[in-house]
Amino acid sequence: MASDGISDTPTNLVAPKTDATLTIRVIKSFEYRTEKSLVLHHVNLETTTVGQLKETVRQAVQTQPGWKPYRNMTLDTIKLYTKAHGAKTTNLIINLDHDEWIFEDESKTLADMGLENESEVSFFNRQSYEEFKKHPDIKWES
Repeated sequence: MASDGISDTPTNLVAPKTDATLTIRVIKSFEYRTEKSLVLHHVNLETTTVGQLKETVRQAVQTQPGWKPYRNMTLDTIKLYTKAHGAKTTNLIINLDHDEWIFEDESKTLADMGLENESEVSFFNRQSYEEFKKHPDIKWES
């Protein structure tokens, strides 16, 4: 602890893996940079699987207010966006590199996938992502 009473411990290490906060960036459109963030508190990274996280987010999109424009989407892929205190991509909607950061195995726990407190992941339609990778044009700037 620093002399001013403020902890020097990074926030990603303060909370245990059994009580993490995650930000899920639900992406509607890559071209128009349309996304809405869902913050999940008290997530147990050691027991929650990738499949369970997907279902939790889909349920929130279907039932919580403010998500109506996202309800007709097929959300099927999760990819790491950033960890707390980690480098962020220059692309504001998703990191187009590091396809190994896509969570392919739905049975793995979030801890197995390397998530920690205050991690951010993107949740999106895989087909739309693959098309955007081929032609990463932003339409709203034109």
